[in-house]
Amino acid sequence: MSPLVSDLHLYDIANVKGVAADLSHCNTPSQVLDFTGASELANCLKGVNVVVIPAGVPRKPGMTRDDLFNINANIVKTLVEAVADNCPDAFIHIISNPVNSTVPIAAEVLKQKGVYDPKKLFGVTTLDVVRANTFVAQKKNLKLIDVDVPVVGGHAGITILPLLSKTKPSVSFTDEEVHELTVRIQNAGTEVVEAKAGAGSATLSMAYAAARFVESSLPRS
Repeated sequence: MSPLVSDLHLYDIANVKGVAADLSHCNTPSQVLDFTGASELANCLKGVNVVVIPAGVPRKPGMTRDDLFNINANIVKTLVEAVADNCPDAFIHIISNPVNSTVPIAAEVLKQKGVYDPKKLFGVTTLDVVRANTFVAQKKNLKLIDVDVPVVGGHAGITILPLLSKTKPSVSFTDEEVHELTVRIQNAGTEVVEAKAGAGSATLSMAYAAARFVESSLPRS
């Protein structure tokens, strides 16, 4: 609950009231409102400046992010259509996997609606940066708060490209370390899925990373 957020609207097809009640007890200036079901989606989006879309089904063991496409793509399409109709100037942050595919779908929807702005549509891949920073700090025994590893590309397997040579503070890696770290960063999501043994995918680390990214896009008064 960031102090930069004045109103927080929560939307889901069901069971959102409990989450809203829980969040409303946090001692921040944010007013929390809940909206349930398709009939309340438009009201949820009216006057909104930032939209975060984490909706969809999670990965299970043996699944790749691409396996989620058929379900999550349609969910993202429906939500972005509503965004275009009700808050076309809002920043849109998409977390729903596979991000490599859901973001282009969102872009096409916005183009069809005549409201596409490439500076306001984002795929949230910050979790890859968070993981890279954590793994490098552990490997090289560095103070985590000081570590910054740029990660480019997409958010699936080999499309995740950590630029280890650009790590700050400057640090050297052996070829073996580069390979080991790159593979772990690329497969970190699978590591969590397997550890949860069918109970879902990364949620807490994803929430942390998404909050960090979204807050960076909010205006400071």
